[in-house]
Amino acid sequence: MTKNEVEKQKHQNPFFLPYGTPHLTVPFNLISAQDYEEAILEGIRREDEEIERIINNPESPTFDNTLDWEDKSKGDHYYDLLNRVSTVFSCMLSAETNDQLEALAQKLSPILTKHANDISLNQKLFERIKYVHDHHGTLTPEESMLLDKSYEGFVRSGALLDDDGKNHLRELTEQCGLLTLQFSQNLLKENKAFSLNLTDSEELDGLPQSSLDAAEHIEQGKKVWTFTLDYPSYSPFMTYSTRRDLREKMYRAKNTVCTHNNKENNIEICRQLVNKRLQIAQLLGYPTYADYVLKERMAGNTKTVYKLFDDLIKAYKPTALQEVAEVNSIAQEEEGPDFKMEPWDFSYYSHQLQMKKYHLDAEMLRPYFELSKVIKGVFSLATRLYGITFKYNPNIPVYHPDVKAYEVYDKDGSYLAVLYTDFHPRKGKKEGAWMTEFQEQWIEKDGKNIRPHVSIVMNLTKPTTRKPALLTWSEVQTFLHEFGHALHGMFANTRFSSLSGTNVWWDFVELPSQFMENFAVEKDFLQTFAFHYKTKEPIPDELIDRIVKSRNFLMAYSCMRQVSFGLLDMAYYTRTAPLTEDLIAFEQKSQAPVKLLQVLPESCMTVQFSHIMSGGYAASYYSYKWAEVLDADAFSVFKKNGIFDRATAQRFRDCILSKGGTEHPMTLYKRFRGQEPTIDALLERNGIKHQKLSKNQENDARRKTI
Repeated sequence: MTKNEVEKQKHQNPFFLPYGTPHLTVPFNLISAQDYEEAILEGIRREDEEIERIINNPESPTFDNTLDWEDKSKGDHYYDLLNRVSTVFSCMLSAETNDQLEALAQKLSPILTKHANDISLNQKLFERIKYVHDHHGTLTPEESMLLDKSYEGFVRSGALLDDDGKNHLRELTEQCGLLTLQFSQNLLKENKAFSLNLTDSEELDGLPQSSLDAAEHIEQGKKVWTFTLDYPSYSPFMTYSTRRDLREKMYRAKNTVCTHNNKENNIEICRQLVNKRLQIAQLLGYPTYADYVLKERMAGNTKTVYKLFDDLIKAYKPTALQEVAEVNSIAQEEEGPDFKMEPWDFSYYSHQLQMKKYHLDAEMLRPYFELSKVIKGVFSLATRLYGITFKYNPNIPVYHPDVKAYEVYDKDGSYLAVLYTDFHPRKGKKEGAWMTEFQEQWIEKDGKNIRPHVSIVMNLTKPTTRKPALLTWSEVQTFLHEFGHALHGMFANTRFSSLSGTNVWWDFVELPSQFMENFAVEKDFLQTFAFHYKTKEPIPDELIDRIVKSRNFLMAYSCMRQVSFGLLDMAYYTRTAPLTEDLIAFEQKSQAPVKLLQVLPESCMTVQFSHIMSGGYAASYYSYKWAEVLDADAFSVFKKNGIFDRATAQRFRDCILSKGGTEHPMTLYKRFRGQEPTIDALLERNGIKHQKLSKNQENDARRKTI
């Protein structure tokens, strides 16, 4: 027997054993790649066993012996296996993947999709659920919500279809599962494949020292500066580099990702996803995929979504045109009246305009936003609002040395949650920022409250050999955003895990996260942690004043950019016929109503638009603007009562953060706010006044911008 065989024989799959870790956290240090497949397959077998036990129960169906199945198992280590291992596996595919895990994901995706279909299309199980739905007695509001969610979930998953329809649905969902996985893998590989390697110091003109420090390394005894498509590298380069030719190179690389003639091309994958989702919707009786999705959203229907877009366009587009005209004007001031601004120029010249108007620059703020101090500031904000505290625990296993784990304690000193933080980009980690959970919250039948294990993952500026991690103000906002999601998860206090924390409708889930971003411009908050990393001097009041004044810089342009993404999303998913058009042409046509800048003919957002292709936001990207209306309205209450008012914060926690999806989102919101939200608070926050340009004024603004 070889040494490897001996080691393999000695190894015990940690997913099969009690974890034996603080708070039963995931034993990342013990998990090997092969453990995932073994545990997932065994988890499927155990869950199938549980389903068989339920459907063969001779007793008349009741809530307790039928509907509680998907949550009851989470209190049993034996039946909880699939949930635990698939959660960890999914998280690793985003935060710490490699070729071995990617190949395993390709292998397991159809198996997991088939298992999910086997449950959702199990006629005997559905008949029991339907019986309970039609004959149940008195239920709590939370039980009623779980019952309705389960029944509708089965119906929306094809329970009412005939056998041919069910088989067709199985095929479509399995194909979509593989396509979304391939989309994500292609995007990760393409983003990581590009790098701009510079060796001539003249090519670095204009770049801030923070960017140079992060990019610098020694290669074959020679100093090299490497810039990538990761946000902390790409964004400063596009903002500060005086080398227009290099900005163009970076821009073209970024905006043509996954369009090249190679195996990472996502164009056909996107087309297939759009068309297969349309087939799924029509198979289930909906004219479009958007109609199918929006039935379980606050918006309710496409008409409401388009009304939101129309309202935003009317309110913001006139200002957006003026903003872009201003950027173009300053570019022509510097370069001459014949200068034609290209897409790779906008960040550079908008920065020049920002400096002219506000004398404010992201690099001016970095020294005051040292990551360790920002962490302390954000944690202290939660303490001030809700009374919770954070304690770093080095004994909790983590999946990468960058990751830290904290124990979170409630205001009465009781254990509340575990919070993992993962801040910096690296190979094998996807772009962007997100919150996830390794364990959701639920309450067992004996009353024991199982507390959540929450993780926030970002790609913020890394420390260098010369400096600690110094963030931009935008990165501080990102941290606050994901921390808002984390609070939603950590404060969860519901009976059923499938209704806890962030298990809410998509156009409500962004409220807690976007709400937290409001604190980024509050002087009383910034003064609690923003100290110069060298001098220890607090951030000057006049610098904070400039932050506040510049908060709405290009706000209307940014709004129209978000609306353009929403329009693209809806254009794909309000189709009633298959997509056959050229993808790039289709994209540009759908975004034409809010076009503010020239578009690179070969650029394509769709092929890297993870939210609507692989991230669960298909026909739901409008949610960000929808939630922005909610968050501005909600924060107006804090502005009125005091941004640190503990009573208001407690009401926000009790009415929204702790309730998860136990009631309709508008019911929860109105309980906190006392009324439905309006767009007024958002317009006021953004400094937007209702205005309408004449056709001549709009055409004049367009001539100045394009």
